[in-house]
Amino acid sequence: MYICYLIKPMEMKNIIVFAGSNSKNSINKELVTYASNLITEANVTIFDINDYGLPIYGIDLENSHGIPDNAYKFLEAIKKSDGILLSLAEHNGAYTTAFKNLFDWMSRIEGKTFYGKPMLLMATAPGGRGGASVLEIAKNRFPYHDADIVDTFSLPFFGKNFEEGKIVDKELDEKLKLSIEKFEKAVSQDNYSKEVA
Repeated sequence: MYICYLIKPMEMKNIIVFAGSNSKNSINKELVTYASNLITEANVTIFDINDYGLPIYGIDLENSHGIPDNAYKFLEAIKKSDGILLSLAEHNGAYTTAFKNLFDWMSRIEGKTFYGKPMLLMATAPGGRGGASVLEIAKNRFPYHDADIVDTFSLPFFGKNFEEGKIVDKELDEKLKLSIEKFEKAVSQDNYSKEVA
């Protein structure tokens, strides 16, 4: 018996990046964009959920008009990706209406919405909790939709800790970089296959 390790040719991974906010001045989009710039050796695409406008979900609307194309398009982007960076804005302790609506429509197409893709889940807010409530909701909910949450990151006091497109608090910045490393490792795991003969 011998063990043979086969190394597959390195392929550029495809990472999709978006914020769970429809604000044109979204601080969560600023954070997730910064995080995406820390990724190496991958094709990174930043999405804006404003480009995927959808009517408010309702079963009567779905029955009468079907599921809108934009829900299919966003879900297909997730399906084709190798990993997801998502930063959730928090409204009244939960998802924004815009994100929840997109999530609801996609889940009507495919209940396992995230297809087992590695995900780095983030949030930021002006206050000291850094979106902790919405992060907790997502951590508990997303695995039911086949999300592989590799790590989470919360940035408190956005106005104090984020300036000129980057995190200025060294400890928090280092924490994010460690989270990115874990995420990249999870995304690249299938570069190796193991054969036992």
